Amino acid sequence: MAAKLRKGDTVIVLTGKDKGKTGEISAVMPKDNQAVVDGVNVSIRHTKASAASQGGRLPKAMPIDLSNLALVDKTGKATRVGFRVEGDKKVRFAKTTGEAI
Repeated sequence: MAAKLRKGDTVIVLTGKDKGKTGEISAVMPKDNQAVVDGVNVSIRHTKASAASQGGRLPKAMPIDLSNLALVDKTGKATRVGFRVEGDKKVRFAKTTGEAI
């Protein structure tokens, strides 16, 4: 099945402690049905110092379930994603505005 949400999409969180926050998807894990969104679901990770990094308490964005995310359309509202064939290509479109993503 084609992915409704992809890396680089701007999404809004629908439920949970970060409800209403928006961010850009930095990674998608389709097998786990999760995505990492910048600035959302941030937790503190204690890391050991190494030659490459200083270590300490570092904030890290943790994965969030795809069902808790919705794509943001050009008007800034949450929308569902649909698929249609234009010419010989399958494209995603926003259900609220009807325009291709």
